[in-house]
Amino acid sequence: MVILTPGMANSAYFEHSFLAREMGVTLVEGRDLIVEDNYVFMRTTQGKQKVDVIYRRVDDDFIDPLTFRRDSLLGVPGLMNVYREGNVGLANAPGAGIADDKSVYAFMPELIRYYLGEDALLAQVPTYLGARATDLAYIQDHAHELVIKTTGDSGGYGMLMGPFAAKKEIETYVGQVKKNPGNYIAQPLVELSAHPTYVDGKFEARRIDLRPFILYGDSVRVLPGGLTRVALRPGSYVVNSSQGGGSKDTWVLAEKAPDAVPRGGLALLDGALSRAGREHHAAPAGHRGLLERDAGARRKIWRRRRGRTCSRSFRRRSSRARSRPSRRSRCPTCTRSSPTRATRTRSTSRSGRRARTRARCARR
Repeated sequence: MVILTPGMANSAYFEHSFLAREMGVTLVEGRDLIVEDNYVFMRTTQGKQKVDVIYRRVDDDFIDPLTFRRDSLLGVPGLMNVYREGNVGLANAPGAGIADDKSVYAFMPELIRYYLGEDALLAQVPTYLGARATDLAYIQDHAHELVIKTTGDSGGYGMLMGPFAAKKEIETYVGQVKKNPGNYIAQPLVELSAHPTYVDGKFEARRIDLRPFILYGDSVRVLPGGLTRVALRPGSYVVNSSQGGGSKDTWVLAEKAPDAVPRGGLALLDGALSRAGREHHAAPAGHRGLLERDAGARRKIWRRRRGRTCSRSFRRRSSRARSRPSRRSRCPTCTRSSPTRATRTRSTSRSGRRARTRARCARR
């Protein structure tokens, strides 16, 4: 198995190299792979090595210059023929990007209702499709209020931020929309949450969003964490790394998921969406905003050593008293009486040298 990357010039190259290192697989570029006899091989210093699975981080249009874009230097010539023969696995499969098409987002409530027979728990950002005549008219009249995007691009490219764009820029972009309206969607500007971010030696507010990860196999499992993306440019709403964005480590502090999550509880992750919904549609009740705790509140770490071992320190009244083991002492963590051992240590303060006795819980 290998990971196929566009190369070091790609904005997500760090992620590609990190995945390869953590997965224990080889990170390759298109020039490192060759096709012979309908099989894919990797060039190595010890000769050719057969490749069975390729986790590709290259867009469909560039993976095979014989099938897609002829000018591509990122792919592997003949790769699609090997894939058709079933001699190599591609993850994700070519064409799977249809699920990322932004126009599909407008139909998500209907898709959930049709396939699952229930309503979506999270609010939906109002999405206007250029392919609809009524939506197209709305986009043209309210372009200065909307964020207009192409359906197939990613990484923050091909986008118009109407509230911050100049009049001439809006007119030019709307002209492009009229030429191919089915290639565009529009959404109201979502007011993202802000979080303290250390920039240029000081803390400043930067807008963020949260991307959770859900594994779907025999069961559906939500991972205890996620990717928090941050817009590092002052005043920016674009959190994509390709547009100067960054990321923050994210943890879920709860040790165990509750037995039952109330229907409105999931809306805590969706406060920004509810605000946009109130401006254009009736938003479901119960949305109270995305709760972001200050990073400093998470710095308090409780360390457990040797299973249930816990410790307690205290100072004796006499500065010259000899250390001696006490009979029994109550552990402040486990609140149970335990035999203790005492050792003598010395510390220096402004008032001079004084003795201090440390008692450690001896229970194992």
